[in-house]
Amino acid sequence: MFGFLQSALLNFVPALLVLGLVVTVHEMGHFLAAKWLGTAVDRFSIGFGRAICSWRDKSGVEWRVGWLPLGGYVRFAGDENAASIPDAEELQTLRREIAAREGPQAVGRYFHFKPTWQRAIIVIAGPAANFVLAIALFAGLFMAFGHVTLRARVGAVNPGTVAAAAGLRAGDLIVRANGHPMPDFDELQQFVSLRAGVPITFTVQRGGQTLLIAATPRSQILQSPVAGPQHGGALGILSSNDPRDIIRTRYNPIEAVGAATHRTWNMVSTTVYFLGRMITGQVSTDSLRGPIGIAGVAAKVTELGAADATSFGGMVLGVSINLLQVAAMISVSLGFMNLLPLPVLDGGHLLFYAYEAVARRPLAAKVQAAGYRVGLALVLGLMLFATWNDLARLRVLNFLGGLFS
Repeated sequence: MFGFLQSALLNFVPALLVLGLVVTVHEMGHFLAAKWLGTAVDRFSIGFGRAICSWRDKSGVEWRVGWLPLGGYVRFAGDENAASIPDAEELQTLRREIAAREGPQAVGRYFHFKPTWQRAIIVIAGPAANFVLAIALFAGLFMAFGHVTLRARVGAVNPGTVAAAAGLRAGDLIVRANGHPMPDFDELQQFVSLRAGVPITFTVQRGGQTLLIAATPRSQILQSPVAGPQHGGALGILSSNDPRDIIRTRYNPIEAVGAATHRTWNMVSTTVYFLGRMITGQVSTDSLRGPIGIAGVAAKVTELGAADATSFGGMVLGVSINLLQVAAMISVSLGFMNLLPLPVLDGGHLLFYAYEAVARRPLAAKVQAAGYRVGLALVLGLMLFATWNDLARLRVLNFLGGLFS
């Protein structure tokens, strides 16, 4: 029994803490923007379903914690439409009800009667808050601990690999790949892993010379201590173990924010590139993760953070550092995914507002409802597919299949 509880704590509590932080900040972005613009808010909820606890503040906002901690939401006063944008007839009805109940001057406090640009600011504030959180977390870690990296130097070339055939040698320093700077070996690995089957031209420094070497990464199973096995491109090179190739960087606050912003932008651009290749069928989808996969990653980084700790304080510090890095990365992913132009997401609302700004009227309720259903189906389908990946990665499907074979 104790072992089960310990396993549950290790696997789910870290994930809930990380997701709780990221979702709360996202919804707080919507909430603060709405309050700044004088918008009436009914409820701020972390989690869905029946409230575990709730209270109401002086402004009338109900704060609650739902029993299902897999998301959250801000509900604006008068927001009864599933797509959050009522059509013209519903707007007129809502306007009359507000005027009769609270007076004509109160209409302007309601979300749906705000100018289009104000509604767009409120919607985009959620994803923006996630990017700000990621930058703040990365910057804080950079300032507190600095950053240790390895130069993108080839330590060894495995025989019979793409790198060997292309002419890369031990000691080569790779400074660019397809024109992109390669400041360290980790960034080089990430760049290559996303480009299986894509020709890459490397700018290499060798013995005082600068060479251009072309190679096409080969798709293979890559092992990661956190993510586990997954498909990706590989050249067949190893990093250098020369202490002179270790780069230790300390940051002042301005430099830390700059480095954190660069890292966040790099994650967004990498995600865009990966999604483009995934949609066109050029890369495997086995790296997509759902809630189970996120819990597994959080559990693994918790385990790695606690490993080799010589004291309780050291263990807490190691676990905290790792979980903050995971929170920053998930925050970037959540911010980006919410900007996709699907009606159930923030990006879909922005798409509706763009139409409204051009056409001078909201979309018809039937069109909104249809778009909402399609968007919801796509998002749920993606979540189910990612969960299927999680189960396959954990070999649960093989286990279940064995029970009936």
